[in-house]
Amino acid sequence: MFPQLSDKLQEIFKELRGHGVISESNIDAALRQVRLALLEADVDFQVARKFIASVKEKALGETVVRSITPGQQIVKIFHDELTALLGSDSAPLHLEKDQGRILMVGLNGCGKTTSSAKLARFLQKQDYAPVLVPCDLQRPAAIEQLVTLGKQIGAAVVAPDAGEKNVQRAAAAAVGRTRPPGAPSIYIFDTAGRQEINEPLIQELKALKEFLQPQETLLVVDAATGQQAISVATHFNNALSITGIILTKLDGDARGGAALSMREVTRQPIKFVGTGEKLDQFELFIPERLAGRIMGMGDVVGLVEKAAEAVEAEDAARLERKLRTASFDFNDFLAQFKMMRKMGPLENILGMLPGMSNVQGLSIDEKQLKRTEAIVLSMTNEERARPDILNARRRQRIARGSGCTVTEVNDLLRRFDQMRKMMKSAGKMKKMMAQLARMKS
Repeated sequence: MFPQLSDKLQEIFKELRGHGVISESNIDAALRQVRLALLEADVDFQVARKFIASVKEKALGETVVRSITPGQQIVKIFHDELTALLGSDSAPLHLEKDQGRILMVGLNGCGKTTSSAKLARFLQKQDYAPVLVPCDLQRPAAIEQLVTLGKQIGAAVVAPDAGEKNVQRAAAAAVGRTRPPGAPSIYIFDTAGRQEINEPLIQELKALKEFLQPQETLLVVDAATGQQAISVATHFNNALSITGIILTKLDGDARGGAALSMREVTRQPIKFVGTGEKLDQFELFIPERLAGRIMGMGDVVGLVEKAAEAVEAEDAARLERKLRTASFDFNDFLAQFKMMRKMGPLENILGMLPGMSNVQGLSIDEKQLKRTEAIVLSMTNEERARPDILNARRRQRIARGSGCTVTEVNDLLRRFDQMRKMMKSAGKMKKMMAQLARMKS
């Protein structure tokens, strides 16, 4: 997420921290580089200029000048201003307790239909019963896609009658005949888009919004479209008075400046971000956390939350006991591997650790991970539980079964053995420390 901008900013601040005394010339030189980095990342020119002016004003204040570590102070100022630019606080959805309505708008190809399903999945976790309503009557494929996605997450989808061309009538029919029992229902209307903004599209969306009176009108924007995304957001906001923004494909955009400009340009909050292709790779947008990741400070809170969602408490406790007693085997290794997979792409996870986002050569080789998993899966249950029985003949069989070489199998076994020895040593040390503590008491 924002790798180019993050790397450049961290280089600039590393140099700034090296100065014992910060002068106006130091600050000007650093902020000149920051402004260029922001513009290269597709941040709007006016937004970048206003942001730099605000940082400079605070950086030249007496508190910074007299600080023992002025370089660190300026980094903090930059982080705080970046957080403010992104919106300071997360912006939750404002919905009615029952029969809430969300209107999803945006251009074709921005990820609107997928985001509708992702939002439905998010609301399911909040104990709502989302109902997906396809309102793009020009493209049958959009209706079919939403029906398929709804089935995947177990959400109700109310498709229009065959041949229906009136969007308002289709929306009214969906609300009128569908009321899921139990949990409060939220209707998500996936509207039509175009390749570019035009008057017929805007008029259709205006009429639908006036008819539905939704509590939320969310604009879905592809973060990778750069300056065009800012223009799209401005036009949609002027026409429809949007209440929030969903940024998609944030994981695949090397520049990402659109995210930094969006709130300032529209004065509307970014509410959610799409961080991957899977339906659960969709997050509430929290400005401070994103600012921390851009600055290389990581997002430890977010990482803990991901782990809590992906890992069952009983499984985590069982693995912890195995590690503590050095009885960890390949069955446990496989279970841990699957837990990590549930948390999302490993590169994203590493990016949430402080200082890891710009470490050179830290890319994750997914092919190597799959080979490792294939080797373990090619073992019998007995072999996984008792790695010591893996003689040369068994290793050859595992290599053939996994499509790997014997050398790769041997390398994995060697690393696994080293890991177990380290666990055993750590267990002994912990036991000895506990005994010493008891002797002192």
